[in-house]
Amino acid sequence: MSSNLVDLDSWRALPAAQQPDWPDRGELDKVVAELGGLPPLVFAGECDQLKEQMAAVARGEAFVLQGGDCAETFAGATADNVRQKLKTLLQMAIVLTYAGRVPVVKIGRVAGQFAKPRSKGTETRGGVELPAYRGDMVNGFDFTEEARRPDPWRLLKAYHSSAVTLNLARAFTKGGYADLRQVHAWNQDFVAESPAGRRYEQLAREIDQALAFMRACGADPEEFHTVEFYSSHEALILDYDRALTRIDSRTGLPYDVSAHMVWIGERTRQLDGAHVDFFSRIRNPIGVKLGPTTSPDEALALIDKLNPANEPGRLTFITRMGASKIREHLPALVKEVTATGARVAWICDPMHGNTFEAPSGHKTRRLDDVLDEVAGFFEVHRSLGTHPGGIHIEFTGDDVTECVGGGFEIGETDLATRYETACDPRLNRGQSLDLAFRVAELYRG
Repeated sequence: MSSNLVDLDSWRALPAAQQPDWPDRGELDKVVAELGGLPPLVFAGECDQLKEQMAAVARGEAFVLQGGDCAETFAGATADNVRQKLKTLLQMAIVLTYAGRVPVVKIGRVAGQFAKPRSKGTETRGGVELPAYRGDMVNGFDFTEEARRPDPWRLLKAYHSSAVTLNLARAFTKGGYADLRQVHAWNQDFVAESPAGRRYEQLAREIDQALAFMRACGADPEEFHTVEFYSSHEALILDYDRALTRIDSRTGLPYDVSAHMVWIGERTRQLDGAHVDFFSRIRNPIGVKLGPTTSPDEALALIDKLNPANEPGRLTFITRMGASKIREHLPALVKEVTATGARVAWICDPMHGNTFEAPSGHKTRRLDDVLDEVAGFFEVHRSLGTHPGGIHIEFTGDDVTECVGGGFEIGETDLATRYETACDPRLNRGQSLDLAFRVAELYRG
């Protein structure tokens, strides 16, 4: 066995936070062995391509749009669902590219986002205590003993569900659906009744005119007909991501081929923990979520562990502070990291720090808080002369009522109308476009 493969298992001797309590290790070993023999979901060369694009983000030459479901479900791996999410991401990217005048790197929270960290290991309802739902990769959503028992065979189902999702995403992005001449078609179903949709339609008309002008001049670049779309997920369940790690035949280096980019969550970024150790050994572009308690020393220690060679595009810090804390806590982090010459990309996750419980008991977020955190992120970077590199959001292409606010106002009393998330509240399509227009204004401003 090569030293690369030996190193890849050193995390097993370290504390690993947020791992399921599998009832039968023998069954887990069988699943892991089967996963280890399956084809890669993505290729190392594609991961390197994304790393080059992330290096452009770190240099201030591009902007990241990363988004998708809070927690994917196996039932959600359908052509309609994938198309709706992709359509929303493409529309947001069009707004950012055209109105923000910046190249946009498109990364989905798709094809692997099946596991969720939880603040408590159990959930109690009506005096009954059961294991918490940790995502379809681990257990079921239904509040029954059978559904909530962790089942390692779900890891295999996550792989196959991811393969279906990626196959659909590739077909849509390469097969004509992502063609810029489709900018109107993406909007037909909701333009009339949505303020964000009407605003988008105006922008689409401008793009049409620009395309017609370019065609008249004899220009019709290949880039107008397909898009590069990358997959990402939080690599939470280490047995899954380790089983899908392969040695690249070109370079002899290990890549986690379950996704182009993987990230470490706020709850699993312990410097002496298993996740940081595992991530330090794979060669994908990687991210780390940083909450408001992160000290500059911690951020610098993470850089030393995860990107000691200071490779551009390798490491992204995804800050999730909360609207009320970002202006206070982000400046010191950015200032100290920048002073060392570390080449990292900075992305804003304006979702996770802004969750609260509505009187109805629904977890929700206010779009105004999301927008305020993004505005704070831009203010801090502008004041320090650094690059606000992107946004990381939870959204769906469906007309859900999970977050309050937006041009087509959703109030707290509306939450029960279409509250469909398997975990955290997501922006719907109109709210996502509202956000994209605001980000474009901030970027240009």
